[in-house]
This record gives sequence, C-alpha cells and structure tokens, in this order.
Amino acid sequence: MKYRVIGNFLGNVLKIEAILLLLPFLVGIIYHEQVAYYYLSTALITFIVGFLLSLNSEKAPVFYAKEGFISVGLAWILMGLFGAIPFIISKEIPDFINALFETLSGFTTTGSSILLAVEDLSNAANFWRCLTHWIGGMGVIVFMLAIFPNNSGNNMHLMRAESPGPQVGKLVPKVKETAKMLYIIYIVITLLEIISLKIAGMPLYDAICASFASAGTGGFGIKNDSLASYSVLIQIIVNVFILMFGLNFNVYYCLIKSKNRKEIFKMEEVRYYLLITIIATLLIAFNTLSQYGSFGISLQQSSFQVASIITTTGFATTDFNLWPTFSKAILVLLMFIGACAGSTGGGIKVSRILLSFKMAKEEIHRYIHPNEVRKIKLDGKVVEEDTLKSVGLYIQIFLLVFLASVLLVAIDTIDLIESFTAVAATLNNIGPGLNIIGPTGNYAALSDFSKCVLMFDMVAGRLELLPILLLFAPRSYKKI
Repeated sequence: MKYRVIGNFLGNVLKIEAILLLLPFLVGIIYHEQVAYYYLSTALITFIVGFLLSLNSEKAPVFYAKEGFISVGLAWILMGLFGAIPFIISKEIPDFINALFETLSGFTTTGSSILLAVEDLSNAANFWRCLTHWIGGMGVIVFMLAIFPNNSGNNMHLMRAESPGPQVGKLVPKVKETAKMLYIIYIVITLLEIISLKIAGMPLYDAICASFASAGTGGFGIKNDSLASYSVLIQIIVNVFILMFGLNFNVYYCLIKSKNRKEIFKMEEVRYYLLITIIATLLIAFNTLSQYGSFGISLQQSSFQVASIITTTGFATTDFNLWPTFSKAILVLLMFIGACAGSTGGGIKVSRILLSFKMAKEEIHRYIHPNEVRKIKLDGKVVEEDTLKSVGLYIQIFLLVFLASVLLVAIDTIDLIESFTAVAATLNNIGPGLNIIGPTGNYAALSDFSKCVLMFDMVAGRLELLPILLLFAPRSYKKI
C-alpha cells in the first residue's frame, strides 16, 4: 500500500473542498448572514489539513487498482466529515450524526434528509446542501483529474472507482482530457437549466439551487414541499433536465462530435431507459387518473415522479404515498433500475439490467442448444467476459448488502415497508422512500444506528460498492 500516494491524493481532495466551501461563504455575505463565517473558518481548517496531508508526496504518483479504489472511498468519507462541520458549529444541525447524514446524503446525491423544516435554514446552508449534490454528481475526483496535472495513465483507476456503471471508457485518449470534457458538458447543461428556470419565473437563488440538485440527480429542495409550490412550467423544465442528466454522457459527446452522431442510435441502454420511462409514466398516469380527475394533470405528475425516481433525483411535486399500490410498486422497481451508466444517476443502472436479461436469455438458449456458441452483444459489439462477470458479481454483492442493511435497519422495529424502502432509497441514492420517509416525511425519527447503516449504504451505492467495501478488507492494507 502506497500511503504517501494516498495521503497526497486525500490532501488535494480536501484543498478542493476548502475552495468550494468559500461559495456558501459568499452566499452568506450576500444575504448578510452571520453563519457565513462558519463556512470561511471551515474552509481554512479543511485547507490546512489538506496541505499537511499533501506535504510528503511523491513527484510522480502512480495509482494502481487497490490504491485508487481505497483513495476514492476514503476521500468521500473525509468530504462528508469536513462538509458537516459548518452545520455543527453554526448549530443549524447541531447533532453530529444528523449533520454527517445530511452532508453524505448531499455528496452521494442521495437527497435523504433529517431536516423537519429546510426553510428554517440559512441561505448559505441550503446553498451548501445543493452544491454538495452538484459536486457529487460528476464527482470531485473527476474534477481533480481535470484540473490537476498528472503523470500517470493509471489514474483511470480513480475515475473507474468514482464513475457509475459497469465500465468506464475514455471519450478521448487521455484521462485528463476525458475528465475535462465530462465537466464541460456538465457545466454547460447546468447553466442551461439555470437560465431556463430563471426565464420561467423562478428566483435566481432558487434556480441555482434547483439546478445544482437536478444536475447531481440529488433532490435536496430549499422548500419544505420540494418543488410542489412552483409552477407547472418550472416542474416540466426540471423534469426534462433530470432526464437529461440521467442519460449516458457519451450521448452529448457524440452530439458534439459530428462524426460520432450515428453512434447515439446504436446505444441500447439509452433506448431502453427512455422506453422504461415512457411505459412507467403511462401506467401510473392511467392508474392515478381517478385521483387527479384530469389525464393531463395525472400525466404531468406521473411523468415528473417517474423521471425523479428512475434518475434517482428524489424531487417531489406530489405525495406519491397517497397513490394506489400498483403505482407505488412501479416506483419501487424504478428505484432499483436507476439511470444510465456514465450519468449522474444512481441505481443498478439500465445497462446492468439489460445485460442481466441478455445473460439469462443466453443461458436458457444453451440448455436448448448446448453445442451452439453465441456471444452477448450490446450496441452491436461483443461484450467481454470480464464485463459480464463484473455485472453478475455487482448484482450479487448489491443483493447481499441490501438484505443485510434491511435486517439491520429492521432492528429499529419500524415498519417493514419503511425498512425496505429506506435501504432501497439510500443504496440506490434516491432519497425518499414510503410512509414516514416518503416525499412529505424524513429520516429524523430513525435511530443513530439506522442512520449509520444508511450512511454506509449511501456511500457504497454512490461508489458502486467495491471502493467502500475494500476499506473494510484487512488484506487491503497488507504490503505485498
């Protein structure tokens, strides 16, 4: 284990977080809030710790798989710990566990909250909550790779550890250029949403916060009713953009590069992502028609909630706890499916679900035609055996972590539906579950033990399990 390399990496991550903490400080200054100086002092502390960690660094750090995955896992935990400090010292969230829960929920783009009244928070605090979504959506490590000089091609291990999906490829030959391209696309779409919401009549501060939460597919709102009190036009604009952020960012790269535009039509995952969204929307719209009395309203509400859940954003415009069981069952299924690989969304990912079905189909075919050899293809290309194995392994580990978490949270003796959907919502980075943790509820009533389990699920889900699990493997720290 190269501890100096890991220390340098963590130091650089904390330096970036320190700079980002200056943004809520500026917001607080603009709104004349005393709380602003808590963010400034936290930024100074975070930068000093980051500077000390990166003092004894190697000139040309090389990340191999183990160091890369462990570094990323530790980085996300540290970001949560330092990001929670302003909430604690300002006493806006004085309890350590609650403050850490809220911060990790932000960085992991989960959006699960312990706050009873978000409107009581300062503008600086709500801005920081939403900014953590934006930072976590694309990933602070991807950001670091984009701006910091690096001397090793092995930095792809860092990007793979943080990026969602069964595999991470390069948009361009160099990792640094890929990271830059991803962030340029990310920033441009975020700015487009801010401008669109402002034109639609949303206050600028609200538009920025909503866009940050949409871009990271996080779902923290700055109003107690999430987005329900905003106009239908604003809700439709957010609906469109969260679906856009749930797409594989390769789509936008192909749109930019004229030579690659035909590749978009070959992306099976994108086609199925849109198809699942449309079918789920129509089924819920018809199922809730009697509740809303108008197909137009029913379609708009179902479209928003389906987009919010499948992209794992977690915004709400209605209390879907009141929907029929059939509609709620569809939403729970969408929690597990999730968005596309290479997006800012969570969940198992459409590509993994698609490959699982293809693998099952081929296995059945082998029983019928044992001598026939066929390859599994995705987007017209043969999928490598290693990728198929990693998909199967991911789903197995996912189910084990999910079942273990449900059992642990059930110790709280809360309702089984609440235990089940709490774990589903946090492990898939969605936010709201059902009943007391639904769109009009929160996680405040859960015990500290349950919150710790769910925090583990948030980070494990955002980092796709392996990086966070390696932290608890003793062999990870042995010298080979």
